[in-house]
Amino acid sequence: MTQLETAMAILMKVFDQYAAADGKTSSLSKAEVKTLLEKELPQLIKQAKNKEDVDKLIKSLDFNGDAEVDFEEFVVLVAALTCSCHGRQGKK
Repeated sequence: MTQLETAMAILMKVFDQYAAADGKTSSLSKAEVKTLLEKELPQLIKQAKNKEDVDKLIKSLDFNGDAEVDFEEFVVLVAALTCSCHGRQGKK
C-alpha cells in the first residue's frame, strides 16, 4: 500500500478499535472519544486548559446532534487537526 493508503487504513482501524469498546461499532460515545483523545492525541489533551475544553471539543464533533461521533465526524476532526498542525488552515 502507498503511504496515503496506509494512513487511511490506520484511521479506519483506530476508529473501529475505540468504537467497539461499547459494542456499538458505528459510532464513538463520549467516553470512547475521551479515551481515543487521551491515548491517540495526548498532546491535544495536555494543551487543553481544563476539562471543559475537552468536553467542548467532543460536543463540537457531533455535527448531527445524536450525542455520538460517527466516522465522518471523526474524519473531520482529524482533517482539521492535521490542517492546524500543518499551518494551512484557512489558506487558499
